[in-house]
Amino acid sequence: MIKSSNNDTPFSLTNGTEVVIHAEIRMPTYCTAVGDAMHNDEKLRLNLDLLEERRKRAAIHEAKAKLNMTKYYNARVRGVTFRPGDFVYHSNDASHAVDGGKLGPKWEGPYEVTEALGDDAYKLRSTDGTILPRTWNIANLKKMLPLCHGSCMDEFALQLGLVIK
Repeated sequence: MIKSSNNDTPFSLTNGTEVVIHAEIRMPTYCTAVGDAMHNDEKLRLNLDLLEERRKRAAIHEAKAKLNMTKYYNARVRGVTFRPGDFVYHSNDASHAVDGGKLGPKWEGPYEVTEALGDDAYKLRSTDGTILPRTWNIANLKKMLPLCHGSCMDEFALQLGLVIK
């Protein structure tokens, strides 16, 4: 994960100077003991003059950090699309068909994708051939993975006595 800082506190970006804690006034630190009142006023005016520049620098730094985070995220995102004929599960949370509570099924299916409508919307058909009345967003669909690959299916079909053409 990308982490970054602009090396300025929110207080300094708002008021133009760093805050002096009350404990530092009672028990002086090096900065408060050596500080000169004449030069302090001059430095405060200079800080206020440079405040807008520091704010712009912080905004630029923030924009660069957001761009880096966007690139980091987009490099790891995989786009998912379905084609007609693909088998998918749909979310039980979206359909509310089965209320199993906490231990109930999260996905229903399998369903076959019959049509891709664009903008990540799909029409589905159940295994008995009925077309579901609504469209489904890709966020509520999950691809059904095959149980085994081609040679495994061929062996299984031979055991059942089926002829594969």
